[in-house]
Amino acid sequence: MDANRSRKVAIALAFAGALPVPLPVAWIHKFYLGQYLWGIVYLVLAPTGLPKVACCLEGLWYISQNDEDFSAKFPAASKTLSAVAGLAQSSNARAQTIQKALKIQPLERDSTERDSTDSAGANPAAVIRELDQLRKEGLITEYEFEQKRRKLLDQIR
Repeated sequence: MDANRSRKVAIALAFAGALPVPLPVAWIHKFYLGQYLWGIVYLVLAPTGLPKVACCLEGLWYISQNDEDFSAKFPAASKTLSAVAGLAQSSNARAQTIQKALKIQPLERDSTERDSTDSAGANPAAVIRELDQLRKEGLITEYEFEQKRRKLLDQIR
């Protein structure tokens, strides 16, 4: 992620914290920049209104900095964006695994397909094992596991 994008996000979050909204959001840019202790301080001081003033001043300060100075001062901003992108990719991979495991073959199959894939033996059992693993990892509920397992067992019969 480039520093310019990180700086723009930090500026937007800082100015968003200065807006008069009912929920305190003045701490968000601090967490984005990796300054968690300051974020907590801003959150605690939110009822006083001081963080809103500080957010406005910090937004102006971020605007006045060039990209190199900003990335040198706040290296965690780029790391935060990388971490969020990594989480999104891993969640997409999990979603694909779940979709693959939950695919169930149609109930009506012709005899040539049944002979060629031997679906009555290995395929449903492998899918049930995958579903059980997803259940153990907490990616599907016990109810979903039991539903899919029963459908697969019905296909075998």
